[in-house]
Amino acid sequence: MKAMKFRGFKAQMILEGTKTSSLRLFDDKNLTKEDDLELINFDTGQPFAYAKITEIIEKPLGEITDQDLIGHESFGSKEDMYASLRKYYTDVDATTPAKIVHFKVVAKS
Repeated sequence: MKAMKFRGFKAQMILEGTKTSSLRLFDDKNLTKEDDLELINFDTGQPFAYAKITEIIEKPLGEITDQDLIGHESFGSKEDMYASLRKYYTDVDATTPAKIVHFKVVAKS
């Protein structure tokens, strides 16, 4: 089983059902459709749910559309998206390869 970590406020959004996708860069886990996931609260280190990947979309950040990000918190603009991602990743621009991971929670911890 693969693991994905989320900040506490995003974990809460997942548990509430308002967040069902995650935008990831530099995927070192080789996430693929149908993978089982353990979702971990980054702030506490504790698992909070289990999920299954339902879809993976791969494209450069500059080509991501609102449709691709259904289930993800919205960004006001591409620059807002880059600024948000720079909080977690250092080198981010329109050409950066991205993976949008859509998932379905199957159990809460």
